[in-house]
Amino acid sequence: MTLERTSGGWFRHPAAIVESSQIGERTRVWAFAHVLPGARVGADCNICDHVFVENEVIVGDRVTVKCGVQLWDGVTIEDDVFIGPNATFTNDIFPRSRIQQKRPTPTVLRRGASIGANATVVCGVTIGANAMVGSGAVVTHNVPANAIVVGNPAFIHGYVAVEKGVQAPETALPVEPFQTLAVGGVTMYRLPEFADLRGGLVVGEIGKQLPFEPKRFFVVHAVPTRQARGEHAHRNIHQFIVCLHGECSVVIDDGFARQEIRLSELCVGVHVPPMVWAVQYKFSPDALVLVLASGIYDAAEYVRDYDEFIALATDSRVRGMENTDSAR
Repeated sequence: MTLERTSGGWFRHPAAIVESSQIGERTRVWAFAHVLPGARVGADCNICDHVFVENEVIVGDRVTVKCGVQLWDGVTIEDDVFIGPNATFTNDIFPRSRIQQKRPTPTVLRRGASIGANATVVCGVTIGANAMVGSGAVVTHNVPANAIVVGNPAFIHGYVAVEKGVQAPETALPVEPFQTLAVGGVTMYRLPEFADLRGGLVVGEIGKQLPFEPKRFFVVHAVPTRQARGEHAHRNIHQFIVCLHGECSVVIDDGFARQEIRLSELCVGVHVPPMVWAVQYKFSPDALVLVLASGIYDAAEYVRDYDEFIALATDSRVRGMENTDSAR
């Protein structure tokens, strides 16, 4: 049976129940779906068979909700999100029969996120932009932008590349004294290393392996192996990262390209310039990470919201292109 076009410009299967008047143009609602009166569904969405959408639900544009999904009060879904079949959402952190909470606990799926089949998203969490939740995962904590999470409870397995559907490539450690990457001017350095009967020595000099004068340092240690740190960019501060012991991975992102570096050698350091989003994760239990910074701590220096970072990076690139054109 074909879909019927409504006066609002969206399409409805005859066996669907759509009580809401807030449905965007070209959206398709298939058989046995039920959308309650208070729900808001954007344009160009695909609401598949046996989907239930409660009243206090907001669905953005170009969202796909596959069969057997229930979206309960308090769920907000931004544009371009994919929700796989039988994914499960909740809205009460401590449910009891016939006892309702005053307000549903909210859940937010940021733009471009994907939820795999049969995944469970516990209420009160935010799934970051472009994140990927693996099939069957149980999400109990916030998921960072661009992260790939799997397992029960879900943990960060990797990060997606800028090209959708591809995991961010892992960069080989440098053989030469330095190697500049294609992400925001990030450079890896192979630090001089000396060894004799007395032991080993790794060195670095300002102006050679260290391209700035450090004003601050901090050491990261005793990190639970599945936890991520960083998840921000600096407006003006440079950082130099060395894994002194054990292993960890660093994901670098300039808004247009993304790569992953596995730091597993004491003699390798990574220079992260300003306005590069950096995440450290996959810490080994014995990891000891030294970070040198070009400035003292200043909370205003941090860009912690990924959407703000993307906006700043895009604006900076546009201004750079305009300056290049005007110089010609």
